[in-house]
Amino acid sequence: LGSCTCVGLLPSKMKLELCSFSGYKIHPGHGRRVTRIDGRTHFFLNSKAESLFNQKKNPRKIAWTVLYRRKHKKGIAEEATKKRTRRIQKFERAIAGVTQDKLKELRNQKPEMREAQRAQALRQAKEAAKKKTESKQAAAKAKAKPVKAAAAPKNTAKAAQTVKKSAPTVGGKR
Repeated sequence: LGSCTCVGLLPSKMKLELCSFSGYKIHPGHGRRVTRIDGRTHFFLNSKAESLFNQKKNPRKIAWTVLYRRKHKKGIAEEATKKRTRRIQKFERAIAGVTQDKLKELRNQKPEMREAQRAQALRQAKEAAKKKTESKQAAAKAKAKPVKAAAAPKNTAKAAQTVKKSAPTVGGKR
């Protein structure tokens, strides 16, 4: 009796059931199996799952169930579901009035060259503005006529006119 060797009898794997409501695994010796009159059998992990099933609750709307988690993509490995990002394709288009070659040339310009061009354009703009103001002033001088002798000052005080006032209203609102 001391030592019994059972050769060839390895422990076989017990079958795991799935809860009909929650979707969790039910290990041997746990849960409850319910067979209906029509012959369908349901396995429930616990009384909570069974109760919700009997109340005809939708497991996709109950947050702790497997079906809910699948529907709302919870706990899925990120790398498996990660979508590939589309590579951005760059297009270079010519701007109205500027050719593609001109754009490349401008892009490759040195900053000093750009500064010099900007300063020159600014100088030209200032000169043009100065010429414009000078021409306006000259036109204004030519338009201005010599001032004649001062005319007799007009009498600003007018005769007082009597203004009739409307009679005051008596009583309340109308």
